[in-house]
Amino acid sequence: MSTSQRKIEHMKLCAEKPVEARNNKPGFDDIVLVHRAIPEIDMDKIDLSTKFLSKDLSAPFLIASITGGHPATTSVNAALAKAAGELGIGIGVGSQRAAIDDSSQRESFTVVREEAPDAFVYGNVGAAQIKEYGIEIAESLVDMLDADALAVHLNFLQEAIQPEGDRDATGCLEAIENVCSLDVPVIVKETGAGISREDAVLLKKAGVSAIDVGGVGGTSWAGVEVYRARQRNDTMFESLGELFWDFGIPTVSSLVECRVGLPLIATGGVRTGLDIARSIAMGADVASAALPFVAPALNDATAVKERLKKMFEELKVAMFLCGCENIDTLKTNCSVVVTGKTLEYLTQRGFDI
Repeated sequence: MSTSQRKIEHMKLCAEKPVEARNNKPGFDDIVLVHRAIPEIDMDKIDLSTKFLSKDLSAPFLIASITGGHPATTSVNAALAKAAGELGIGIGVGSQRAAIDDSSQRESFTVVREEAPDAFVYGNVGAAQIKEYGIEIAESLVDMLDADALAVHLNFLQEAIQPEGDRDATGCLEAIENVCSLDVPVIVKETGAGISREDAVLLKKAGVSAIDVGGVGGTSWAGVEVYRARQRNDTMFESLGELFWDFGIPTVSSLVECRVGLPLIATGGVRTGLDIARSIAMGADVASAALPFVAPALNDATAVKERLKKMFEELKVAMFLCGCENIDTLKTNCSVVVTGKTLEYLTQRGFDI
């Protein structure tokens, strides 16, 4: 199956099937933001603006990498980008591998910069592709989007249970280190299984500019592959996907794991403004999500904007109730209590919360 065809299959399954984590949740419900009954701030004056990788954002949020690489995805990326541009937030594209394999797929990616000329836009390629094609390909993908950063994604859980998967992970760290010589920041992102302290330290030494934890709790790509396997009557890969559906480190725990002195993006099960607030209070610089915007983007940019505006209003309410007038105070002054499975996990891992 071509990369392009696989991309449209993935998008349709995410829009139509229950693909989120089942039992291993992101951990946001374990995070209690301590309520301030006398917040002493004016909610209407709360400032959501922030700076991420030297780029100004109107809110601490990125539309995470969703799609691209098939003609049917062009309108989706256009809607997402238009919404991001008009609201002043960031946006990433799906893996640009399809454009490496077939130059005719470029438009499904370049439309993002066309619709959001001033937004923070980041490209996206797999670590395995960097290893295979070299830094020149990475440079061309940045140029394709006039990107402000490049995300190198790690998706070896999905690769392991995908018939077309690349299961050779040797040399990827060296490839990441090489690509960090680009003129734009390099973000390394997991895609649903989280990043541990051990790997965060390795990534910092490699020279990456930021880490997107991509923890368990949102879209399960193992789950997506279950549906693809069923369509092919492939019982082996269906069984593998079912077994590893919830495998990995939950988002909140991965945030703590990745506190190594790099900017952090919280991705994985972020669904509300309260989740954004909890993420930032636990160490994230910005949050991001993909799945909540797939269905709206199939309609138009207005639907995407309405979904985003709702989340940002929820974020303001959370900040108001915690007495935080801006993102810096939310990150540094908001009192947090960690409970439940997240506390158990972090305690077992030896983290002092």
